[in-house]
Amino acid sequence: MIWLLLFAFALAAILSGVAISYVAGAAAVLAFVFSDHAAYLGILPQRIFSQIDVFTFLAMPLFILAGETMTKGGVTRVLIDLAMLIVGRLKGGLGYVNIASSVFLAGISGSAVADAAATTNTLVPAMAEKGYRRDFAAALTAASCVIGPIIPPSIVMIFYGALMNVSVAALFAGGIVPGLLMAVFLGGYNFWIARRENHPGGTAESLPPVAATILRALPALLIPITIVAGIVFGLVTPTEAAGIAVAITLLLVFAYALLDRNSPGDAVRITASLTSASVERTVMLTGSIFMILFAAAVFGYLMGLLQVPEQIASWVQSAGLNSTSYFLLASGIMFLAGMVMDVSMALVLLVPVLIPAAIAGGADPVHVGVVSCLNLTLGLISPPFGGCLMVISAASGVNYLRLSLAILPFLIVQLTLLILLILLPEITLALPRVLGLIR
Repeated sequence: MIWLLLFAFALAAILSGVAISYVAGAAAVLAFVFSDHAAYLGILPQRIFSQIDVFTFLAMPLFILAGETMTKGGVTRVLIDLAMLIVGRLKGGLGYVNIASSVFLAGISGSAVADAAATTNTLVPAMAEKGYRRDFAAALTAASCVIGPIIPPSIVMIFYGALMNVSVAALFAGGIVPGLLMAVFLGGYNFWIARRENHPGGTAESLPPVAATILRALPALLIPITIVAGIVFGLVTPTEAAGIAVAITLLLVFAYALLDRNSPGDAVRITASLTSASVERTVMLTGSIFMILFAAAVFGYLMGLLQVPEQIASWVQSAGLNSTSYFLLASGIMFLAGMVMDVSMALVLLVPVLIPAAIAGGADPVHVGVVSCLNLTLGLISPPFGGCLMVISAASGVNYLRLSLAILPFLIVQLTLLILLILLPEITLALPRVLGLIR
């Protein structure tokens, strides 16, 4: 009864517009009181700061800053042009461009919402102009932006690695193949739709110039290669890689300003202005992330006191579930939670409760981590409260309900891949094994 009242309180507060971090924090504190654990509230500040005093967390604001600076500095447009050059001639070419752009951007921002905001204003109008249904264009943009948090660098995986003490390098390596498979699955669906609805391919006149496009895009592509190679091969930590990404990004934005025939002085002013705006946005996003971490630390402490993970593990053992069966069940719970919760909040609330039982049953921590991150990220494009759906609906002008219906076929495709990844762990684990990151 107490938990039902807390759920009703949280739901009412969220619907009234209160930030989810405040709602979770208040609900957790009330839960301490109602469960006769109020005496433990005095130690909460120490618990909260010990929860977030993790060196790896420093990488998050730096990756956010790099992504924001590249988006504001026009790198998004450069990568979209490169994707257009590679796949724009194919039938349904702009659909493939949409997917390929998300693959390129995934190696820079590591954020689905950032990729959605960066590509919607450019790609959705262009697709609508070529005869694509606007709701299809918006839904494809939403579905492809999920690739962002799976192909490294990934803010969500940094989050998970720090939370569950799993190697971020192994998670990054494990995310590469599933991320590319996501692009292949979405490309297959676009292939079928392009023939059914007779979507056009690009003409030679509509394609960007080859030499200039490649010249501008190559430096941008070096950023994710440098980051991923450095982390995976143990040359730098994720935090150091994030700092390098910021430095390279600033140099790149300055170089693009010079290529646009600005004087050195103007290029410096442009770079400084973009950096200032990016820092402001980064501070806002980082603050919101750490507010969620604060609230989640409170809730996680209570779950530990109530021995919820141990109770779940005991139930799994008594029910005779193997690690795969249990992980399928846990994934279903996480997917449903992701439909109504922020990804970061769902991750820090559910993963410490649900995942230890799967690992104790024999599941590989890296496999479980990559699949869980993909699962929760799908919540961003799942009605009724998908964050990416809201961003894309506002940016594209497509009605939210209409977009929610248009995204359903894409969700089915992506859930099919999710189940495949759960049933066949080696798809995720093969590359980390080859690189020697796991046994």
